Amino acid sequence: MDENASYCPAPAPAAPAAQADGPPYADCLACGRPTEYGVATPGVVLCPVCEWQEAQRTACSG
Repeated sequence: MDENASYCPAPAPAAPAAQADGPPYADCLACGRPTEYGVATPGVVLCPVCEWQEAQRTACSG
């Protein structure tokens, strides 16, 4: 098997939105804690802990 072959058939996730320079910060949609993103950030906004847990759940376990 090729050393550089990927076990994950899915493409890499999109780059996260830029972090906000200061308050107001958006609340995490999973736990309600403040995130690193501004309130105007579109899409699902998660705090660092929930982002990490989501990445673990969706990671390829090949």
